[in-house]
Amino acid sequence: MSQIGKPPCDESVIFHGAAARPCAAASRRWTLVAAILGSSLSFIDGTVVNVTLPTIQRELGATSSDVQWVMESYALFLASLLLVGGALGDRFGRKRIFMIGAGLFTLASIGCSLSSTVEMLISARAIQGIGAALLVPGSLALISATFPQLERGAAIGTWSAFSGITAAFGPVLGGFLVEHYSWTWAFLINAPVGVVLLAICAAKVPESKGNANAGPVDVLGASLVTIGLAGLVFAFIEAPARGWSAAPIWMSAMIGVLALLLFVRVEMRAASPMMPLNLFHERNFAGANILTLLLYAALGGSLFFLPLNLIQVQGYGATAAGAALLPFIAIMFLLSRWTGSLVDRFGSKLPLVVGPTIAAAGFAMFALPSSESTYWTAFFPAICVLGLGMSVTVAPLTTTVMNAVRGELTGTASGINNAVSRAAALLAIALFGFVLALVFNATLDSGLRQLHAPAALVSAVVAQRAKLAGIVIPSGYPDATVSAIKHAVSNSFVLGFRWVMLISSGMALLSAISAWIFIEGKPAAMRG
Repeated sequence: MSQIGKPPCDESVIFHGAAARPCAAASRRWTLVAAILGSSLSFIDGTVVNVTLPTIQRELGATSSDVQWVMESYALFLASLLLVGGALGDRFGRKRIFMIGAGLFTLASIGCSLSSTVEMLISARAIQGIGAALLVPGSLALISATFPQLERGAAIGTWSAFSGITAAFGPVLGGFLVEHYSWTWAFLINAPVGVVLLAICAAKVPESKGNANAGPVDVLGASLVTIGLAGLVFAFIEAPARGWSAAPIWMSAMIGVLALLLFVRVEMRAASPMMPLNLFHERNFAGANILTLLLYAALGGSLFFLPLNLIQVQGYGATAAGAALLPFIAIMFLLSRWTGSLVDRFGSKLPLVVGPTIAAAGFAMFALPSSESTYWTAFFPAICVLGLGMSVTVAPLTTTVMNAVRGELTGTASGINNAVSRAAALLAIALFGFVLALVFNATLDSGLRQLHAPAALVSAVVAQRAKLAGIVIPSGYPDATVSAIKHAVSNSFVLGFRWVMLISSGMALLSAISAWIFIEGKPAAMRG
């Protein structure tokens, strides 16, 4: 007994007996705090970095492909290892793996802030992605393991609300830090949060494990999917500069395709696959993941280039560019309760057809702005329409995934859907970057020929074409000539951006068509 006559909170007995209930309640509160902080680390980082990219490109002298790798190196390991991270937590302890992920993520964030070259930054971001793969699945796993079923919904709701807040204000915070301090602070801000998180976990969060009889961790599957995604991403990012005929490009693409085909074969035969393919025999589950692949590729791929357009072409500050998507977040937040009831009222099919169709209209509206458009007349309407479409889609999509499988498989189903969404964005950023670079180069070449500018100036601009809209015009030339060159560069980027948005719109429409074909949901009142 302690000095005040109460037993200390021992996590080994925290859920046993009436005397331990106050300890259990305190433990649950601290676990929820830890889950919120852990998810906030990854959510903030995922949204903050986008608005720092133009500054990183300028200060580190990076090309467009370098900037893509800053995002893709992180996303590659997060998408590839996400399911393995969850399995490691179940086997070796959710708190332990969560803390390892938090520690790795924090150290890598410090490494990012200390990077003096873009190569160092890309390497640190890759380590950050590995940490995030251990950290992200642990947040909800800790909540599910610590909270009893009757309290779990409210806890997840609280976690979700705070996640929405961090997603909303992350870009604004990142923009403010970039404008008033340095891009390095966008990464360094993770360090104190990570230290506090580790202290809370060590002192207050109980350990938990999953099924002790679970099969081995699917290391081969994780390796193959990582190699496969890396091969395809490398090919699409580097092809504009090297050409598809270059041996490293076509060999990388072939290795990527072969590795992904082998991954499917391994998962079909593995005793404990990281992605049980038999779940895709369920029509609604397969349909929901096809929709996720197409729609989240459109969303993740297109929104990667939006801050580049706003900052490098439209002339926005980093803070304003970070705040540009606030209406999107606000619409999703305000409509979340209403959209959550759509499946019960109308079934799964209708909202999963209507939502992506509205989103397709939003993507298409992004193709309208020129290089001299205003936010409120050009970008704001597109952001609002896209936000409405995603609001109608997200909650019914999650419900459809969960309802498509047996209760004991909902965690696996959710993890697969999460991994699919992240892999979709990963591949789309690489693919859309290839398309944008192709259109940009062709349009810029045509524009420069029409300007009849000095040969030395044209050569200097062409030598920087890999920077896209980040091209720096040399000084010492007439203002009219420099202005014409800048206009040609901006228009070339905008035309490429329009192609990206139109492709995104087409992918969103295809996702709506896939829902119409595969999804079979009926309203709750009509079931049974």
